[in-house]
Amino acid sequence: MRELTGIQASPGIFIGRCYLSLEEEDYSIPHYSIMEKDLSLELGRFHSAKTLAENELTELRNKAKLEMGSEHAAIFDSHILMLNDVDLLEQIERNLRHSLKNVEWILFQLEQSLVKKLGDSQDSYLAERASDIKDVSRRLIAHLLKRERRCLTSIQGHVVLVARNLLPSETIGMNRQAVHAIALDAGGKTSHTAILARAFHIPAVLGLQEITKSIRNGETLIVDGDSGKVIVDPDPETLEKYRLLIERKAHHERELGSFCTLPSVTLDGQVVPLKANIEIPQEVEDVISRGTDGIGLYRSEFIYLQPDSVPTEEEQFLAYSAVLKAMGNLPVTIRTLDLGGDKMIPEFESADEKNPLLGWRAVRFCLDRQEIFKNQLRALLRSSMHGNLRIMFPMISGVEELDRCHAVLEEVRLELREKGIPFKREVSVGIMIEIPSAAMTTDILAHKADFFSIGTNDLIQYSLAVDRGNEKIAYLYQPFHPGVLRLIKMTIDNAHAAGIQVSMCGEMAGDPYATVVLLGLGLDEFSMSAASVPEVKRIIRSVTRKDAEDLIQSIMSMGSYVDIEAAVHSWMDERFQLDKR
Repeated sequence: MRELTGIQASPGIFIGRCYLSLEEEDYSIPHYSIMEKDLSLELGRFHSAKTLAENELTELRNKAKLEMGSEHAAIFDSHILMLNDVDLLEQIERNLRHSLKNVEWILFQLEQSLVKKLGDSQDSYLAERASDIKDVSRRLIAHLLKRERRCLTSIQGHVVLVARNLLPSETIGMNRQAVHAIALDAGGKTSHTAILARAFHIPAVLGLQEITKSIRNGETLIVDGDSGKVIVDPDPETLEKYRLLIERKAHHERELGSFCTLPSVTLDGQVVPLKANIEIPQEVEDVISRGTDGIGLYRSEFIYLQPDSVPTEEEQFLAYSAVLKAMGNLPVTIRTLDLGGDKMIPEFESADEKNPLLGWRAVRFCLDRQEIFKNQLRALLRSSMHGNLRIMFPMISGVEELDRCHAVLEEVRLELREKGIPFKREVSVGIMIEIPSAAMTTDILAHKADFFSIGTNDLIQYSLAVDRGNEKIAYLYQPFHPGVLRLIKMTIDNAHAAGIQVSMCGEMAGDPYATVVLLGLGLDEFSMSAASVPEVKRIIRSVTRKDAEDLIQSIMSMGSYVDIEAAVHSWMDERFQLDKR
């Protein structure tokens, strides 16, 4: 038995046989010289292959749009744009004329150069976009060689798909009736494979480095997408442990299903709205089925994280409108672009930053690139006609940034009024509290915002100076640290004093062990992964506000997060049977 650790890309657990699928990465590419008089023939071969590839991509795009919507179809739109990129076509022709080599070799060499350049990038987004370059290149080469590409549509059985990497077209095209989990050497949380796996509800662990070199086809694997682990050839005890865990989780899910139609209200009658966080419009169906009270965080930057595709105002308007229409009268909070840091795209790449997570990102980026910001704000305001929209600014550090954001928003409102373009005049505009300076000045910010939403992922990281992606110091990332709890309480108290409400959209909001603590601190509403809503609702319906306040009174005087966590877990374990794996 061996345990491999990778990146938690998509949650869930699956036990099954390994289906090892290796693309012939280094398959023989013909390499020969041509005569100058044969250039036109070689170019003709290339353009014929390009036409076949474009037809193929168009079919894939139409299939993706039908099954999953325009967000995922945009992957193939970008591939079609690559095929028709004038600079790329000129470079291929120039290289062909200069080297007088066959066009397959020219394409292969160009692919290798571009993939290496992107792969060497410190930007995880750029590194992951190398798969799109390879996808388009290999499609062209396959047509030039009249060779079938790796086909995942014919996989049979119930398997774990193991590969070095998956191209976007392969992920969409694979037989999802057979592939129940994914384990890859490459990839990260923002790769297309990760995004699609989450959309398909397929457990996935990526970034395993060399899993393809250390396993055999048909071996039994446990893919634990919740913890980012893959267990190879598990012993009987481990196998039984995970089988029982899957059964318990399935039974627990069925029990929680009954809570989806019940209101989120405490035993003493206090209504506590539970909302969902989403990245793509296709998640709305799941949001509605879980019995949520709206969307508390729509991460709008996803539409920008498509290769070689900066969305137009119209494309954004259609995406936002689709979500608002689907949610009806329920509120939808759309966060403005949180690009930058680990989510930069080539079109807006900044100079090398030593610490990008503390750099040119979110509203800092938007206020610097106001044409991008205004484009989004116009789309948002226009979409407000189709539902209950709330706009939220991320990464606000102080009142100066908030004032500038409001000023830009007012400019856009004026522009739309002058053009006679309809939008709702009364749209709530709030901010995320995720920087300590913002939390400590919430008494000031509360008079300039319609609501607060606490982003605990960053608030904890910045408050405790802990890189949450650094395994060496992961133990320091503590939601129950007294400093974090005090910042949350300060934020809530200052907001309530000014008459506005506070939500929370970080991971802490979906942690069942934190539910009663947050209630006791006075949190008005929670926003989390849709899958977490039933469990949190079960807890809220089983306690009173006084229960929660008594718990808070007992822990707020404690000086150590170890003591606080122990006390909270003991309190919760006495009352609830939470999943302890």
